[in-house]
Amino acid sequence: MSASQTSDGHTDVPTLLVKIFGKDRPGITAGLFDTLAAYSVDVVDIEQVVTRGRIVLCALVTEPPSGLAGDLRATVHSWAESMKMQAEIISGHGDNRPRGVGRSLVTVLGHPLTAESTAVIAARITETGGNIDRIFRLAKYPVTAVEFAVSGTGTETLRTALATASAALGVDVAVVAAGLHRRAQRLVVMDVDSTLIQDEVIELFAAHAGCEEEVAGVTAAAMRGELDFEESLHARVALLAGLDASVVEKVRSEVRLTPGARTLIRTLKRLGFQVGVVSGGFTQVTDDLKDRLGLDFAQANTLEIVDGRLTGRVTGEIVDRAGKARLLRRFAAEAGVPLAQTVAIGDGANDLDMLNAAGLGVAFNAKPLVREAAHTAVNVPFLDTVLYLLGITREEVEAADTHDD
Repeated sequence: MSASQTSDGHTDVPTLLVKIFGKDRPGITAGLFDTLAAYSVDVVDIEQVVTRGRIVLCALVTEPPSGLAGDLRATVHSWAESMKMQAEIISGHGDNRPRGVGRSLVTVLGHPLTAESTAVIAARITETGGNIDRIFRLAKYPVTAVEFAVSGTGTETLRTALATASAALGVDVAVVAAGLHRRAQRLVVMDVDSTLIQDEVIELFAAHAGCEEEVAGVTAAAMRGELDFEESLHARVALLAGLDASVVEKVRSEVRLTPGARTLIRTLKRLGFQVGVVSGGFTQVTDDLKDRLGLDFAQANTLEIVDGRLTGRVTGEIVDRAGKARLLRRFAAEAGVPLAQTVAIGDGANDLDMLNAAGLGVAFNAKPLVREAAHTAVNVPFLDTVLYLLGITREEVEAADTHDD
């Protein structure tokens, strides 16, 4: 260890913090460092932020050779004045303090994001012993999305502390561990009914069969715990017996994508992600969605059709709660993606195993039980807001759109 370095990794050499602020324009950063270059200083750290046309530029540099610090100060102030900006220079020693153990990224989604909710989130972070190292806006529409880089506390501790606050404030808060793995999540798998699409497919079929009430009754019984998913599936599908197979095309045309669904999938695909769906619904619809949206994987139950009519039965492997988690693992293996680098999105109790198995489980406009059990929740009606939880900015989404072939 050199004489100029302390045991905690700090250098104890004299340094200057040079802060420039004022109206932004091209050439400010180049101009400042050109001015500093005349004094042969080394750059230790740089931070720059531009907000509504105002720039704050901070440069931490080594102090120049003896006797030149005063001249450097005068020159920087003179340059700043010529640019109609202000300068502040603070003497000190060494680099920034090392960040605390434990690094997390806290993404806050507000519609709108109020000062009150921001104050409470920041206070809860502080109460856990965390320090906010940096704040960055990811998006301004369709929601305001802001990311806090936090150190000094554990990810699970933060997640627990912020869960209650987010529910009370009406904002969505996602907490994930910082690190390279966040951008390495290369597979996204989502539920279909009330997630990728706004509809419940079984209800669309039931409407054509004239048995909406009966299907709703079976669904209610399942929700009360009187039937498990497989029993309720068979009971509801039985009500469709005799329906002409031509109804499949009608149902496909009636399916309504959730707002932001196309943007989510298109952006993920352009960024190199693989995307799949799993559904307790039917392949007659999910296969069509796979083709229309360019999905990599799709699996659901299959309605049996004989002689041009629905038999009221399903064929093949049943996709239920456990089946969705099993398919997530299968898709990950086929994609060559570790399970820890997967994202699952769903809204219902039958999605819980899949949400918990994924590296990041997102409850999308889900019931309280699902929101509480998932890693994070999104409660705005825009599916593409999930992109912000992955650290993808609105600017990156729009940039991807400009490269559409």
